[in-house]
Amino acid sequence: MINDSVPSVLVTGFGIGVRQLREARGWSQERLAEQANLNRSFVGEIERGCVIASLLTVEKLAAALTLTPSALLTRCEAIK
Repeated sequence: MINDSVPSVLVTGFGIGVRQLREARGWSQERLAEQANLNRSFVGEIERGCVIASLLTVEKLAAALTLTPSALLTRCEAIK
């Protein structure tokens, strides 16, 4: 969980990027969660910037979205 009252730009950007990539595929949060072997509510928390994704979670999301973890992070980092 994020301890600060305001999420970091990277955490927020990561969530927005994951949501944009998911929506571009026409996927629901449920479908992305299934593809990444994650809980749907956890995916929602990531997209809202409420939680910090672990490296393992980044890897799972990237694989589900057919990206490398570095490509996913780079894509999300560009969102400000």
